[in-house]
Amino acid sequence: AGMRFFLQYVGCVFAFFSTGFLIISTWTDCWMVNADDSLEVSTKCRGLWWECVTNVFDGIQTCDEYDSIFAEHPVKLVLTRAMMITADILAGFGFLFLVLGLDCVKFLPDEPLIKLRICLVAGVTLLIAGLPGITGSVWYAVDVYVERSSLVFHNVFLGIQYKFGWSCWLAMVGSLGCFLSGALLTCCTYLFRETSSGRLHSAYSLRKGYSSAGTIVTNMHLPSSQTATAKMYAVDTRV
Repeated sequence: AGMRFFLQYVGCVFAFFSTGFLIISTWTDCWMVNADDSLEVSTKCRGLWWECVTNVFDGIQTCDEYDSIFAEHPVKLVLTRAMMITADILAGFGFLFLVLGLDCVKFLPDEPLIKLRICLVAGVTLLIAGLPGITGSVWYAVDVYVERSSLVFHNVFLGIQYKFGWSCWLAMVGSLGCFLSGALLTCCTYLFRETSSGRLHSAYSLRKGYSSAGTIVTNMHLPSSQTATAKMYAVDTRV
């Protein structure tokens, strides 16, 4: 039981931070950052929703939002948005399910098997959440790297060249954390489900045995005269 509690709490910690990392990375502006810091007097970052420029001397930041979501955007941007939002929603639901399945939460306290199944659902949901998160972030990073490498290979300089920034790294870490948390929860559930089932079955068998034994002992201690009187009363009643 102690090991099960430990694995659940570790999975809960990973799920909490992973969900936070995914949400923060989705709504921050540094998926791409300019790679030529020595030649620039400002730092330029691009996110999934807007682009920000920060002056390196006074720290003043100016942000410009992209056009409406219905406007034409690059395929990389649209698909990364969709996958990150999907990962955020799934990770959020997985974390909420996990909180309900923890043994320290007073939700269905007399149903340990149901709580284990809730933890299993949370683990599977977190595993699924990690898939679009890691796909979107790695694809975005690889696309930025390939674009920059192709420009460098052909000696093309457009004034600003980008590399992937800390928001992209944060999305990768959050996705890996979802995978790790989901793996811990699913393994925890499968390892301890049979043990819990066996304990419940044993407790039920013991209660049933005690009940049967009590009935037998009661019948054995029943006086014979009282039994005969009861039979005579039943016969008189039928007559």
